[in-house]
Amino acid sequence: MSVFDSGFVNKELSKRTSIFNLPLWVVVGICVGAFIVLILFSLFICISSFCRRSSKRKQYDRNHSSTPMISKEIQEISHLDQRPLQPAVPEIQINMGKAEHRIVFSDRLSSGESRSTTATESTSVPSGAPEVSHLGWGHWYTLRELEAATNRLADENVIGEGGYGIVYRGVLADNTVVAVKNLLNNRGQAEREFKVEVEVIGRVRHKNLVRLLGYCVEGAYRMLVYEYVNNGNLDQWLHGNVGKVSPLTWDIRMNIILGTAKGLAYLHEGLEPKVVHRDVKSSNILLDQQWNAKVSDFGLAKLLCSEDNYVSTRVMGTYGYVAPEYACTGMLNEKSDIYSFGVLMMEIITGRNPVDHSLPPEEVNLVDWLKSMVGDRKSEQVVDPKLPEMPPSKSLKRVLLVALRCVDPDAQKRPKMGLVIHMLEADDSLLRTERRIAEEASSLRHEHSARELGTRKIDSQRVT
Repeated sequence: MSVFDSGFVNKELSKRTSIFNLPLWVVVGICVGAFIVLILFSLFICISSFCRRSSKRKQYDRNHSSTPMISKEIQEISHLDQRPLQPAVPEIQINMGKAEHRIVFSDRLSSGESRSTTATESTSVPSGAPEVSHLGWGHWYTLRELEAATNRLADENVIGEGGYGIVYRGVLADNTVVAVKNLLNNRGQAEREFKVEVEVIGRVRHKNLVRLLGYCVEGAYRMLVYEYVNNGNLDQWLHGNVGKVSPLTWDIRMNIILGTAKGLAYLHEGLEPKVVHRDVKSSNILLDQQWNAKVSDFGLAKLLCSEDNYVSTRVMGTYGYVAPEYACTGMLNEKSDIYSFGVLMMEIITGRNPVDHSLPPEEVNLVDWLKSMVGDRKSEQVVDPKLPEMPPSKSLKRVLLVALRCVDPDAQKRPKMGLVIHMLEADDSLLRTERRIAEEASSLRHEHSARELGTRKIDSQRVT
């Protein structure tokens, strides 16, 4: 049967067709070959197109790789345009890095050349780009420049991440190390509001505030460029894996508290309009190699004129640090920062998070637990067990008292930051005086003992 079938198939395939009188098997072979050639030709077209796009992209990168040198000078505040804020024009979403869509707010020239400009002066802009606007201070960065500094915002360069943006470590073309915060764009922040706040914050300079070096505004993208502080943040040193004994001694912790207070006092009382930080927490307190505190992250800061008691805004901040009246009403003023600072002080003293659900129910909320411990006269039991040595009793009680006053449920009863500094510095002065007296007394005792020993030796020599 199989032999019959094979012969039948061969007979059918050998039949002549109407296509040039060719056998059927020849026609089938030609069709299969043509199909294979068509597939190969399609693959060749796709590969060629991909290679051409890659070549154009490389040529574009070579043509746009130069970046201007950046100066580090920051001027003091001289004035503020206090005209009413206007609604922003809807932002246009763009693809990252397109030069023709760049919008740069600048008073810098390329190649390291620097001069002050006004809104009517012109700056070198790529052909076809929109008109350049000016904030009147600081330094502008292009998106491509910051992409190059952070290796195209690579994950390995992320040094911080929160609900309002991601912070990257970057190295500029002049080898300046910076922290680049890429703000999230879905928060609806008005364009003019962004400009005013960046202008104000960018002009301030204080040793306990992280300097804002510049900014990048391109289409829908908003980036802030800060100085880089190289010893991490307070949250890492309080809650990270630092071993059984913390390197943060009591004196270091008090220095961090005092430095943070001075930075906030400058924002609240040294500027007009005053600046309310709005997100005071341990991860926003950066530390240098000498453990000096620098308040960072002004991306959420709000301005408050002296004639205003508060500004109404959507509630922003971090759970556990937000003042109760601000969380309930959205009415923000500097007392909101003072509450957050009080929580921060408690966190530094105890080494605990503001809210920790892994603890027993009565200890979950740091503020409530600490209030009950102090009320039960158990102040010594709230100290971070990782401290190398227990703090002086007077110092501990004084700092706890200041912290409790800062978190008073009645915002009007909370002290201003200037008064907080006065109370903290008075405590430090008292401790220094006590230590100096103790050291002098100890020195006098040693000298007296040495004199007595010398006298006894002389008397024994006379007797002999």
